Amino acid sequence: MKRIFMLSTLNLTGLEETFDRCIAFWHTNSDSFEVPVVSCNPLALELAWRNYLLWHEEDKARRTDVDDSAIATVKRAIDKLNQQRNDQIEKLDEAILAEVSKTAPEPSTELINSETPGSIVDRISIMSLKVYHMDEDSRRDDIDSAHKERSLHRLAVLKLQRYDLYQALVQLLDDYKTGKKIMKLYKQFKMYNDPSLNPELYRTQK
Repeated sequence: MKRIFMLSTLNLTGLEETFDRCIAFWHTNSDSFEVPVVSCNPLALELAWRNYLLWHEEDKARRTDVDDSAIATVKRAIDKLNQQRNDQIEKLDEAILAEVSKTAPEPSTELINSETPGSIVDRISIMSLKVYHMDEDSRRDDIDSAHKERSLHRLAVLKLQRYDLYQALVQLLDDYKTGKKIMKLYKQFKMYNDPSLNPELYRTQK
């Protein structure tokens, strides 16, 4: 009951199905972030949206039929989206910690988790993109039966891996709720985007 309560409070129940619906919607409504009739933690939804945009920029970056300037533009877009994605993970973790702190008992342990809840949600959203595109690949008209079988096998593996990730999130939140683990915030401090920390940037500004 506690596990369900924590997920419900954070509005993270049914993330797999929610992300599947969002990704399918975004692929047919690429200019619209707002997904009708979807109840989900807005920070988690924003994170999934950033990963959706990143996925398609990464596809563009693999093209070989355009000049280097076009790829450079895409790479900068990827860099910007990655920074936004990392910021979103931290915001989600902050919101989760605030909620956990309201009801979690005084911890009787120093146990921590190597991955934060926000990072797990990030991985679930990326896995959901893989599920969508692997399913799409398995339905192509221009593939042979061996290709189709391989894609369907990979799709099943991806779905299982995503299920395991979600269960890990459920367990981690329960561990926080019951005091079996303590939650801490971890900052990325990405240096390459900071003109005061990246030597290739601050040297050119002098």
